[in-house]
Amino acid sequence: MEIKKTAMDGTLESSDIQITVSKGTDGVQIDLTSDVQERFGEQIKQTIEKVVKDFDVDNVNVKAVDQGALDCVIKARTITALQRALGTSAEPAWEVL
Repeated sequence: MEIKKTAMDGTLESSDIQITVSKGTDGVQIDLTSDVQERFGEQIKQTIEKVVKDFDVDNVNVKAVDQGALDCVIKARTITALQRALGTSAEPAWEVL
């Protein structure tokens, strides 16, 4: 699938993560900012990469600003941002859940 427009989900509140996805040209690129990046950065990136892979998106830039979000929140925010970017918000991606 191909990203049609830049889209975002999430906030900068505590225990949340703000995900912004935009069209990329060089595979899946993740730019993560987090206070817990040293300890949990790889796990956060793996969660985001798995969701991107489940949506079968090959080229995407993901900017993630983490404020201590749990995996379920990271996954939900990434799914919503991707669906908005792909223009499929009206069609829930049940197979990705």
